[in-house]
Amino acid sequence: MKRMSKLNKIAILAVLSIGLFGMFLQSCQKGEKATTDKVTELLGGGATFPYVLYSKMFDVYHQKTGMKVNYQSIGSGGGIRQIKEKTVDFGASDAFLSDEQLKDFNAPILHIPMCLGAIAITYNLPDNPQLKMTPEIITDIYLGKIKKWNDPQIKALNPDVKFPNLAINVVHRSDGSGTTFGFVDYLCKVSDEWQTKIGRGTSVNWPLGLGGKGNEGVTGLVRQTPGGIGYVEVIYAKQNGLPVATIKNKSGNFVSPELSAITKAADTQIPTDTRVSITNTEASDGYPISSFTWLLVYQEQNYNNRSEERAQALVNLLWWMIHDGQQYASALNYAPLDPKVVKLAEDVIKSIQYNGKNILK
Repeated sequence: MKRMSKLNKIAILAVLSIGLFGMFLQSCQKGEKATTDKVTELLGGGATFPYVLYSKMFDVYHQKTGMKVNYQSIGSGGGIRQIKEKTVDFGASDAFLSDEQLKDFNAPILHIPMCLGAIAITYNLPDNPQLKMTPEIITDIYLGKIKKWNDPQIKALNPDVKFPNLAINVVHRSDGSGTTFGFVDYLCKVSDEWQTKIGRGTSVNWPLGLGGKGNEGVTGLVRQTPGGIGYVEVIYAKQNGLPVATIKNKSGNFVSPELSAITKAADTQIPTDTRVSITNTEASDGYPISSFTWLLVYQEQNYNNRSEERAQALVNLLWWMIHDGQQYASALNYAPLDPKVVKLAEDVIKSIQYNGKNILK
C-alpha cells in the first residue's frame, strides 16, 4: 500500500473538521448545547435593610451548594427597577409593590417574605443617653418643628437626661428606599399632618435634613454629625455603636427594637400574597416601626431566554432561605419568619412556573 501523501492527509483532516463543525451548528440550531451550561451564579439587587443577613445567607449557601449569589445593596428602589428591567434574577424590597406599581409590570410579580426587621431612631449626643420618644416628637423633628435637643417636649419625656443646647441635625435617605417607606408609612399613620403634607413612598420630598445613601450612608452621617438623628435598620446602629430610642407604641407602651418586640409586631392577619404593613402595630408589646422585607420574582420564569435550570436554581435558593436560612436571622438582629408566614411563603414559591408548569412538584 502506498503511503498517503502529506497533501492528502491535510485534505482529509479538513473534510473531517468541516463535517464536525457542521454537526455542531446543527446541534445548536436544534437547541442542543455542545457543552453543559451549568448555572453557577444568581443575580440580585435592592434593599440595604436586610443586606447583613443576606450576605450571611448567601455565603453559607455558596459553601453548601457551590451556587454563588451576587447581591448588590442598592436600595429598594433600585431592586424594584432592576427586576422590572429583568436584569436580575430577583429584586429585594422593604416596601411591597402597590396595586398601581404592579400594573406597571408586564407579568405577575410575587412577594416572598424573608424576615422582619426594625427601623430604629438613632442619634448622636454627648455620652449617647438612652432616650424615650413619642410619635409626636419624631414627626415634629422631621417636620422641622422641634429644632433643638433641649426642647421642652424632649426634656419632659426624658427628665433624667441633661440635654445640650444643640441643634437637631436631621438625616434621611437620599435614594429610593424601603426603609424610607416603612418610616414614612409609620409617620402617615400617626400624623395627619405628615400624611397630608408629605405622604408615603420609597422617596419623599423631605422638609429638611441631610441625605445619605443606604442605611450605611445614614448611619455614617449620624455618627459624624453632632446632634444628628436618623432612621436606620437597627443592626446598622448597633454595629456602629450608636444608641436607639425606645418608642411609645399605639398601646402607650415604650418599646425597644428587640427581636421579641419585632416578632410581636407581626401578630396580625397576613394576606396570602404577603403584602402587608405592620407599622404602628396593634400588638401591645410590639415595636411600632417594624417591617417585613421581601424578595421579588416573576411568577413565570421563562422570559429573556432564561433556562429552566436557572429557574430551578432560583427556586432552590428561595426555598432554602425561608427554611434553613432563617437560623441566621436572630444573631444578626433580624426576626425570623413565624411558622404561619413560612407557610404563606412556601405557597408563593410553589406558584412559580416555567412554561406554565410549577417548578416545585
